[in-house]
Amino acid sequence: MDILSVGGTFGPLLVAVLGLLGLIVSPLAELLIARLLPRLGGLPAPHVRITAAAVTGALCTAFALRFGNDPVLPAFVLLAVMGVQLARIDISLHLLPNPLVLLLVFAGAFLLASSALAGSPWSYIARAAAGGAILFVAYLLLAIISPGAVGLGDVKLAAPLGLYLGYLGWMHLLYGALLGFVLNGIFAAAVAARKRPDRASEVAHGPSMVAAVALVSLLLA
Repeated sequence: MDILSVGGTFGPLLVAVLGLLGLIVSPLAELLIARLLPRLGGLPAPHVRITAAAVTGALCTAFALRFGNDPVLPAFVLLAVMGVQLARIDISLHLLPNPLVLLLVFAGAFLLASSALAGSPWSYIARAAAGGAILFVAYLLLAIISPGAVGLGDVKLAAPLGLYLGYLGWMHLLYGALLGFVLNGIFAAAVAARKRPDRASEVAHGPSMVAAVALVSLLLA
C-alpha cells in the first residue's frame, strides 16, 4: 500500500509533511509581518509564537485529512496560516490589518479559482464569490445597525471567510456565520466568569470568525 496516497486521500506521510509545513511557515509569516508591518509592534512573545505555530500545524494536518488530494487543499492551507496570524493580531491589538485581509481575499480567491482548473466544478467558484459578497454585506449591515457588535475589521474579514464558506456550500455559509457569533459569546462569557465583566465587551470577534470557518469546514460534510 502506498503510504503517500490511501483511498484517494493523503497518506500518513503527506499529512505529517503538511503539519510540519504549518509549523515552519507560521514563524516565517510572523517574521514577514513584523518586517512589512512594523506598526504592529514587531514579533510577538515566544509563547504566542509557539502557540500560533502549533495551531497552524494542527489546522494544516486537519485540512489535509479533510480534503486529501482535492485541488482545493492549498487554499485551505493558506486559510490556516493567515487565519491564525489574523486571529493572534486581533487578540493582542484588536486590529485586523488591511494588507493581511486583502492578501487572504485575493490569494484565497486565486487558489479557489485554480481548483476549478484542476477539476472542481466552476459552480463552486460562483458560489464562493456569492458567499463572500453575502457575508460581507451582512456584517456591513450589522456594523451600521449596531456599531458595538462588530468592527470594520470584522466586516472586511467577512469577505474572504465568506469565500471559503460559500465554496463549500450554502449550509456551510449559514452555519459558519452563526457559529462565529456563538463562539464569540462563549469567549465573552468566559472572560466575564473570570470576574472581569468589564473586559467581556472587548473580546475580539475576528478569532471567533476564523475558528467558526475552520470548524464548519472540518466537521460539516
